[in-house]
Amino acid sequence: MKIKIYFLFYTIAFLIIFFIFYKGLQNPNNYKPTIKIKKNIPSFKAEMFDSRININSEEIFKGNQFYLMNIWASWCVPCRKEHTFLVNLSKKKNIKIIGLNYKDNNEHAKNFLKELGNPYNFIFLDKDGIIAIEWGAFGVPETFLIHNNKIIKKIIGPINEESLLEIERLIQ
Repeated sequence: MKIKIYFLFYTIAFLIIFFIFYKGLQNPNNYKPTIKIKKNIPSFKAEMFDSRININSEEIFKGNQFYLMNIWASWCVPCRKEHTFLVNLSKKKNIKIIGLNYKDNNEHAKNFLKELGNPYNFIFLDKDGIIAIEWGAFGVPETFLIHNNKIIKKIIGPINEESLLEIERLIQ
């Protein structure tokens, strides 16, 4: 009799737990970040990649120019995939590409650019990741299209053919 009660108890407990997990899998709770467009870009001071000179971002982002701020790292596989699109985009006259090297080894980053080409007009160092957080980045790579010191487009993940066409359309 005691064995039957234990068996019944464990069976009911198993079914309840199974039902809870089953229902939880039916209703995924994926987090999708909200993207704030048309907000002013954050101001920051950072070291330049090549010269190690500290510079204020306000000295770079000026006027009625289009800028593409790309957060990248040499250890990032999707950054490698998107790099060809950035190199192609850097040939356009009406946009400047700014790189934010995120939590990276300097020598590895230099080798990455030597191997794949350097599409960036300026590269800032973000050794501790604080600047990327201030920009609202969730990971690497992320890209922000900027015009008149406002973010007009945010691309989460690597730039692809579709996002490249959209950027080209916006900067016309």
